[in-house]
Amino acid sequence: MARFVRWTALTATAALLVTACSGGSSDGGGAGGKASGTSSSAASAGSATPLPSSLTSQKLDWGRCKATGDSPAPGDEWQCATLEAPLDWKKPDGRTIDLALIRARASGDDRIGSLLFNFGGPGSSGLSTLPWYASATSELGKRYDLVSWDPRGVGASEGVRCRTDKEIQASESMDITPDTPAEETAYLRDAADFGQGCQKSEGALIAHVSTTDTARDMDLMRQVLGDTQMHYFGISYGTELGGVYAHLFPKNVGRLILDAVVDPSADGEGHTENQARGFQRALNNYLDSTGQGAEEGSRKIVDLLKRIDASPLPTSSGRKLTEALALTGIIRPLYSEASWPTLTSALEAAEEGDGSELLALADDYNERSASGHYGTGTHSQRVISCLDTRQRPTLEETRKLLPRFEKVSPVFGPMLGWDTAGWCHDWPVAGQHDTPEVSAPGAAPILLVGNTGDPATPYEGTRKMADELGKGVGVMLTWKGEGHASYGKGSDCVDSTVNAYLLQGTVPKDGKVCS
Repeated sequence: MARFVRWTALTATAALLVTACSGGSSDGGGAGGKASGTSSSAASAGSATPLPSSLTSQKLDWGRCKATGDSPAPGDEWQCATLEAPLDWKKPDGRTIDLALIRARASGDDRIGSLLFNFGGPGSSGLSTLPWYASATSELGKRYDLVSWDPRGVGASEGVRCRTDKEIQASESMDITPDTPAEETAYLRDAADFGQGCQKSEGALIAHVSTTDTARDMDLMRQVLGDTQMHYFGISYGTELGGVYAHLFPKNVGRLILDAVVDPSADGEGHTENQARGFQRALNNYLDSTGQGAEEGSRKIVDLLKRIDASPLPTSSGRKLTEALALTGIIRPLYSEASWPTLTSALEAAEEGDGSELLALADDYNERSASGHYGTGTHSQRVISCLDTRQRPTLEETRKLLPRFEKVSPVFGPMLGWDTAGWCHDWPVAGQHDTPEVSAPGAAPILLVGNTGDPATPYEGTRKMADELGKGVGVMLTWKGEGHASYGKGSDCVDSTVNAYLLQGTVPKDGKVCS
């Protein structure tokens, strides 16, 4: 069971370790010249307790990044370091955890400061993704130190693992659209077992990996990196993280880009319904492009999934393609229009009784290597999101909303509807809120980039984020495109507007459209 909110940069799965850590220094300019600098002591305003100097004055010992597993180390231009942060932000003098950072220094002379990236999830590794993504940010890298990190609970930063590889593979046979009381019981038992595995493995950590915790980590990074203002590029879930940061530290906001914007007004159920709508919309666009039509094509896929649910398909690996894996395999190519031909081939093969291509797509999404080792991105995603949200729908509540979800998306609605019950079922830690607080009165203008064809973060969320940030803060840029996120996806209009904002502080007119 998985929520499909992660950005496709997870295909860059190089998991990098960090060495011990020399300090960087910089200052930055605000968007449109409106942001103002603050002192280190004022910068901790988002926390009720002042931060000890042992945290704010720590020096990072930047060194060569190391390789892990099958992934090589990035090039010599990349450096890694470790930052100490409080485990519990209410007790900043208490136990600390290590956060793994990566950076490439600005290549030009006219340096602005650090530009911090979060690639979504929650659960995406910045250490793995930033070197892969850097080709899209060559202009930005001339004037910014490009910086990212593995957020707490992710990868090299106290990353969580709730199940063994063997247990993960066994769970792939779970019926994610239960048809009988016995299947419902098994589904919820599997969900509860996952949470218990997290608690047993990670202990106190799973109560301190919320989006709010990570936003506070970001402001500590800003101080230690020597920046008077936060310059930030958040993608997908990273937009929610950016909104929470702006709420906690509005006066520290410099130039913030939020691309593929999450709807902050949606609770857990609403967010999942939004995703059902977004993925069905993307699938409809794909089906229309093949000439078979959205309604007919969806009906054909629903019939295929029902057959796979009843009798999983054989594959060349000897493993079976289950309904859960088939749906994941269908989801994967919808993140990028360039992958649509791959989806056509995989669906045609499945119709002929061979599940190998859909399985390969699912394995790529699930971070499964050829040796059978699984990444932990989905573990981190679930631990973080279940700490963030209070919602724990009962079985009866889920049964009542299933018809609505199926109407929104005949292909993805049943699975995502059941997901509302299973995702945080019997979770060992209470959730923090119904929806995140992102209002940021007094913050400098924040640029929000929405893609009308985005499957994972539907376009409507962009306006919702702008409204909640507040008047004069959220500035909307629309791209009439396909796939997840917009920057670096082929639109000169989007890229030049984002670059002008980040490099010159030029705020575009609210509502600008790139077609």
